[in-house]
Amino acid sequence: MARERFVVQIEGRDLELSNLDKVMYPRAGFTKGEVIDYYTRLAPVLLPHLRDRAVTRIRYPNGVEGAHFFEKNAPGGTPDWVRLETLPVPGSTKSRETIDFVVVDELATLVWVANLAALELHTPQWRIGCDPDLMVVDLDPGAPAGLKECCAVAVLMRDRLAADGVSAYPKTSGKKGMQLCCPVSGTQDSETVSGYAKKVAEELSAQVPRSITAKMAKAVRPGKVFIDWSQNNAAKTTVTPYSLRAQPTPTASTPLTWDEVGSGAVVPAELTAPVALARVEEYGDLLSGLLTAGPRVPAEP
Repeated sequence: MARERFVVQIEGRDLELSNLDKVMYPRAGFTKGEVIDYYTRLAPVLLPHLRDRAVTRIRYPNGVEGAHFFEKNAPGGTPDWVRLETLPVPGSTKSRETIDFVVVDELATLVWVANLAALELHTPQWRIGCDPDLMVVDLDPGAPAGLKECCAVAVLMRDRLAADGVSAYPKTSGKKGMQLCCPVSGTQDSETVSGYAKKVAEELSAQVPRSITAKMAKAVRPGKVFIDWSQNNAAKTTVTPYSLRAQPTPTASTPLTWDEVGSGAVVPAELTAPVALARVEEYGDLLSGLLTAGPRVPAEP
């Protein structure tokens, strides 16, 4: 059967879309056309969080139940209007010294990557050519702990960070855990920011050792929330706010209010693409505070 393709123009850019009826999330019947629609409608709040950041895409050409692959480099056939940035990739598994990263800084590029079945978008804590302007801690529950326990730890961490003048903004990971995103100054290197995150994680682990761990070893995680401070390594990325996730249904990495976190009643599986869109209509961008520079973090003497 012939593949359905047609050309559209978005903000003066010509691009070809294809197979909009292909089902990406079989259990929900959610199609590629709906993925593109979601990202298009979310663009006003999503693009500011993507702008000037090298994007790692996770592509699912045959939907979430099929094979997938990570993609950092610009694929063949990339339109000449897509912004590319050549950046070093120390420790690359393919022995590359540099990669031509895609930068999603306009609607046409966002639609282009969505059409390539790039369901998940992941970004680093730094903007190109700059030191980190974000500090992120990933709260990962070890069964039988779940998101309710993550919420309790998030409140503890929010209050601890506030004591140092650091504001924290919560969002779900789109899977089982959640993240706290904190705007920082952009004037300190990733080692300093990561070191501070580790220090705070270890403090909280020492205070509540039965519920929290700051150690990566999986053997110590059951029943505890792992505060993953290592997300601030310069080589790591975190799922971008509002990005879809490859779950049975099209869940999204959804910003939360602190009232919701305090209640502990957040259910990630309910935070799907339509819900994320409705929440933006109601709240606007709950993470808009991340777009303004924050303070310097306390550094070890």
